[in-house]
Amino acid sequence: MGMVGGSLDAFIGAVHRRAAAFDNEIELVCGVFSQTPEKSKATGKALYLSDERVYTSFEEMIQREKELPEGERMDFVSIVTPNHMHFPPAKMALENGFHVICDKPMTLNLEEAKTLAGTIEKSGLVFALTHNYTGYPMVKEARDMVRSGKLGKLRKVVVEYPQGWLSKYEEGNNYKQAIWRTDPAKSGAAGCIGDIGTHAENLAEYITGLKITELCADLTTFVEGRLLDDDGNILLRFEDGAKGVLHASQIANGEENSLKIYVYGELGGLEWHQMEPNTLKYKTQEGQRIIRPNVGDLSASAKAHWRMPAGHPEGFFEAFANLYRNFAFAVKAHINGEEHDPIYDFPGAEDGVRGLAFIDTVIASNKSEQKWTKFVQ
Repeated sequence: MGMVGGSLDAFIGAVHRRAAAFDNEIELVCGVFSQTPEKSKATGKALYLSDERVYTSFEEMIQREKELPEGERMDFVSIVTPNHMHFPPAKMALENGFHVICDKPMTLNLEEAKTLAGTIEKSGLVFALTHNYTGYPMVKEARDMVRSGKLGKLRKVVVEYPQGWLSKYEEGNNYKQAIWRTDPAKSGAAGCIGDIGTHAENLAEYITGLKITELCADLTTFVEGRLLDDDGNILLRFEDGAKGVLHASQIANGEENSLKIYVYGELGGLEWHQMEPNTLKYKTQEGQRIIRPNVGDLSASAKAHWRMPAGHPEGFFEAFANLYRNFAFAVKAHINGEEHDPIYDFPGAEDGVRGLAFIDTVIASNKSEQKWTKFVQ
């Protein structure tokens, strides 16, 4: 693996590196960790990389790695930069024969996302998008319960993602994460909706297997001086007649990382909370059942993504690691000319395009005088 972004003072870079290393399927061999050469070199040294494999730009890294003999050069690039720097290294890596795993959203805007999706298809290479919440075993179980008809025909989906960390004007306090995430030039056209609303949208579509067809959005920027939305409330219409509500906020004072989803069908309902990830509730009018990893008869997919005996908690890092492991399996299969086992799934280009289309549709709906706006990608 080669990495773009993720210097020592970047939170998400360390998360990606730990997730990638978790299953001993991936070795970090090179990187350009910052636009500042000194910071990139210092990060490489701290990670025990040889000086000649720590680069000053992604262009240099891709070109130099391509010149190395097969078996010595990197096999793929992990992109963990702010949003505006997803598209350029991803496109160049794919065009030069390297697989790509990229943080979400896939690109800065929908036009770039569609272009990158075309590049991925043309290259025939493996691309993964780190919607990491899909990596939890109980999310897999929820999806498989819906697929098996356990809930019957779906009627209602409620997904919410409240955070409180931007309740104040943090971007004015030299807070790096707040600065770029609220800057349209680096984050894109949306703030809260692009950052965490897309996670909620992706999780809802992943578990239900239904695509959003229309939505009605109300966005607000509550904090004075902020350039992008920090709160959103969205009504959803799914294919096959299901209705939904999506609420995302970064000014929900006192909230941490409280992603939750509720799915209701004719026969029963499901409930899952990210902050209690090893518990899935299955509910009917006759009562409710608590479903836990490695307890009872779970789906093959859930079993494939749980590592420990029952009662041993797993969480955020393991779910993130599941995506990297599954991606590594797909890259290995590609290298060996083999078929990749679909049980080891991960989000891809279509999820990325839909995420950017979701952002655009939400913004258009918020500006429109009409009640409903069609979801078009």
